[in-house]
Amino acid sequence: MVDKSEKFEWLVRVGYLSRAILYAVLGLIALTSAGQISRGTEGIFAAVEDFALGQFVLWIMVLGLCAYALFRLASTFFDIEHNGSDTKGWAKRIGHAGSAIGHFALAWTAYEFASGPNAGGGGSGAQDAAAGLMSMSFGPGLLALLGVAFGLTALFQLKKAISGEFMHRISARAPSATRWLGGLGYGARAVVYGVIAWSLVKAGILSGGSDQIKTLGDAVASLADEGAVFTITALGLLMFGLFSLVLARYRIIPDLESSGKVPEFRA
Repeated sequence: MVDKSEKFEWLVRVGYLSRAILYAVLGLIALTSAGQISRGTEGIFAAVEDFALGQFVLWIMVLGLCAYALFRLASTFFDIEHNGSDTKGWAKRIGHAGSAIGHFALAWTAYEFASGPNAGGGGSGAQDAAAGLMSMSFGPGLLALLGVAFGLTALFQLKKAISGEFMHRISARAPSATRWLGGLGYGARAVVYGVIAWSLVKAGILSGGSDQIKTLGDAVASLADEGAVFTITALGLLMFGLFSLVLARYRIIPDLESSGKVPEFRA
């Protein structure tokens, strides 16, 4: 019989597979289809919808993105990856909370497209949710805090890109190219998360309006006029998709009920 921890591991691996599809498609359409990337996050799922078996792939992504978001929430609240409870540890865990919220939002958009032809064409769910939040007295402050969480995530993405510390949690059987795929991918994600963080802070503190809040695809689309920065970021996101595919197979997933330690660094 499959125990709870093994079920959890397989769900997380499906999550990494979904993330691989998401970022590979995002990088490809950013490099090849200006019209599609201008649609922001919806352009990603519209492209997936056009694949053979696109609806099936979308449902897999709904499941996988939710599973990945729950994995990040477990890291935040139960510290299953042993980041600790000091200032640095909580900064990482809060960053994981921001990642969880972002991936739940992506899962919702995937669900809208998976529910039927053109079901996802009605606007940004994230912006609608933000508009509802801003109508509450504490909403702007909460959006700003979410922006801080995404900003912390961006900083940790950049740190991972430079240090290669992500290799701690990858099996030694992974391909030798994993280190540079991850380095390029995390660097690109740092740029995108930074754009998302700033859009949230602007909406929360500077009253910029919910329509200025950027999701993953929107953040990439906003860089389209930045020349080399846009091209390098798009390439990095494509590499991150390939890196996530490696993680779907070789990522070391912590047990839900284990107090194991982080594996030794694999140079």
